[in-house]
Amino acid sequence: MAVENGEWVMHGLDWDNPYRIRSYQELINWIDEVGFLPLFRNEIEGFSAEEHTSPRFWWTGDREQDPWEWREIIARTGTVAYGKFFNKKAGFISKKWFPYFANYRRQGYDFDSRWEDELASIRCKKIMDQFEQQKELYSFELKKAAGFGKNGEKNFEGIVTELQMQTYLIQRDFRRKMNKKGEEYGWPVSVYATPESLWGYDVVSVAYKEEPEESKERILGQFQQHFTKAARKDMLKVLG
Repeated sequence: MAVENGEWVMHGLDWDNPYRIRSYQELINWIDEVGFLPLFRNEIEGFSAEEHTSPRFWWTGDREQDPWEWREIIARTGTVAYGKFFNKKAGFISKKWFPYFANYRRQGYDFDSRWEDELASIRCKKIMDQFEQQKELYSFELKKAAGFGKNGEKNFEGIVTELQMQTYLIQRDFRRKMNKKGEEYGWPVSVYATPESLWGYDVVSVAYKEEPEESKERILGQFQQHFTKAARKDMLKVLG
């Protein structure tokens, strides 16, 4: 996605291109094959969902054809993780590869250990504390419960993005708000959760047995296997 001549332009494949991804399940299959994938175009050619789908149906609300809708469906399935994992931008990580991202990004720290070693801010702690009692929270619920907003803590979106980049949080679903009559209204809202609540601690921490730098090189190796022309500096930039 880019701004060209003052307009947002999507870069993708022609409708009739046989390599075009045609459904959310096909996208899941490709994420599982590649291991991890940003949602939008970036410095590495071809390394995005955008570039392998048709620009025709983005933001149309057509759940059969719209990749923006697919991201909601995919997050809900729990088959792969969705969140802001790539240089603070949205994307997917497969269940197989998430543990290596967790080991690399967390540098061997569960969040409690990071806090105890004074490596996490109080704002991060206030957010993560909410998941001790709740498995998942709407973004507006989390913001209020953690004390962000008017006369409270600032930069909620930035802190939540930081926690996603560190793999402590994922976007588990997108749901509309409910009024007092139990009726849905408004646009779908992000629902946050920990990856441990989705897949279990044993799955998420399985790569803790190796050094974080080893996990980083493993991820870069997977990158190079599928995107042979990508420069290392560009790979590191996209990873963030």
